[in-house]
Amino acid sequence: MQVTQKYLDELTYCIIGCAIEVHKHLGPGLLESVYEKCFIRELQFRGLNYVSQRNVPLNYKGLQLDADLRFDVLVEDLIVTELKAIEGVSPVHEAIVLTYMRMLEKPKGIIINFHCRIIIVIILYSLFHSLQWK
Repeated sequence: MQVTQKYLDELTYCIIGCAIEVHKHLGPGLLESVYEKCFIRELQFRGLNYVSQRNVPLNYKGLQLDADLRFDVLVEDLIVTELKAIEGVSPVHEAIVLTYMRMLEKPKGIIINFHCRIIIVIILYSLFHSLQWK
């Protein structure tokens, strides 16, 4: 299947819907791990494929190194989704997701922060992949 911008946007909408559903039921103030378990359950309810808490491979000058880099959730093998339960998302969080996207060669990333009255969502795009879309 060829991935289109429309498909990525629809998938993004669905992922954000899962996060909103979790936040609606739990509200702010819990640990990230709690939100992740519920978020994964919502993905399952909607029939979305995912993997969670997997290592990000680090290739340094042709050598595979174990750097203990780990993403939260990868949805449909396309969108790196990082879940947070913190006061505020900082530029370093965005940089980490962009790095994971580059290392995993994924076109899109989403940061979701549950630790607020109204859920915060930041959507990140890979410049490399955006040049290849139709």
